[in-house]
Amino acid sequence: AQYNLGDCYYYGEGVARNYAEAVKWYKKAAEQGHLRAQNNLAFCYDEGRGVKKDYEKAVYWYRKAAEAGHATSQHNLGECYYKGDGVEQNFSTAAKWYKRAAKQDYDEAQYALGECYYKGEGLRQNHSEAVKWYKKAAKQGNANAQYKLGNCYENGRGVKQDRVKAVEWYKKAAEQGDATAQSALAKSSN
Repeated sequence: AQYNLGDCYYYGEGVARNYAEAVKWYKKAAEQGHLRAQNNLAFCYDEGRGVKKDYEKAVYWYRKAAEAGHATSQHNLGECYYKGDGVEQNFSTAAKWYKRAAKQDYDEAQYALGECYYKGEGLRQNHSEAVKWYKKAAKQGNANAQYKLGNCYENGRGVKQDRVKAVEWYKKAAEQGDATAQSALAKSSN
């Protein structure tokens, strides 16, 4: 009930939107071990919504939920390590958290893990492994992954070069408003 009340205040459902009030209710639920409340409270600290921006507190709450298996928090904690927000920047720790969330089919984490493999950040560079994770996220409708998968097919990175498949994936991302994919699609039709 406390978490739901926090959501009502956060989104302005049935009450006037009030981030500070949302934080109050998220915190009550988070302290009782509610994983989504922990994640949402962390997000409020991360973004400075209803509280002063505080990356260390964001990391604290993301970690609590992440260690309990909450996929969104695992991804968000990975982002903190990737960017160095509230913790020392560490690509391999970021990749570790991305992988935990990715294995739970969390598309943002699958894309992020693909990026780590593609760029060789925190993991040994491996384009075919990157493609594997991009594909998983792309099939769930992640526009970033769809674009990146199209790019891999266009350039033969991690997969056999295939312009038809490249265009297919660019189209999917472009239809979601991805400007980079729209540009790539325009170039491929010339």
